[in-house]
Amino acid sequence: MLKGIDPILSAQLVYLMMQMGHGDEIAIVDANFPAQSSALATASGQLVDMPGMDAPALVNAMLKHFPLDEFYDCCAWRMEIDNSPGEMGEVHKTVFAMLEIAKPDVAQLCSLERQNFYEQARNCYAVVRTGEMRPFGCFILRKGVIF
Repeated sequence: MLKGIDPILSAQLVYLMMQMGHGDEIAIVDANFPAQSSALATASGQLVDMPGMDAPALVNAMLKHFPLDEFYDCCAWRMEIDNSPGEMGEVHKTVFAMLEIAKPDVAQLCSLERQNFYEQARNCYAVVRTGEMRPFGCFILRKGVIF
C-alpha cells in the first residue's frame, strides 16, 4: 500500500495511468465490452481487469489522481445508447456528475455512437474492464496536465 493512493486502484492501473502522457486516453468499459480484443490494439496493449468494480466507483477513484484534459473540446466520452443518442442511463448520469466536478471549465463531456466508441477505445492507451452490468456503461477519459 502507498499513502494517498485510493486502495481500490490496482497497481497495474496506477502504473498505466502514470505512464500515460497529456492527451492519452483510457477506456473504462463494462463487462460486456469486447475488452481483450480492443486492448490488444491500444498503445500499451494492456487490459486491466477490475471485475468487482462498477464504473462509477472506478472513475471516482481514478479522478483523485487523474487530471482531465483542457486543450481539446472533449475531455471525456460516454457510449451512446443505441437508437437513443441523447438519452443517458443511470450509469451515465452518475459518472458524468463526477466528471462535471472534476473537468476543467473549458472542457466538455461528450458522447460517441457505439461503433465509434469501439474504434476510439482501440486507439486509447489502455482498456480497463469493470464488472459494470448496466448497458452502455462505457467511458473514455483523456488525460490532462497538472499545472
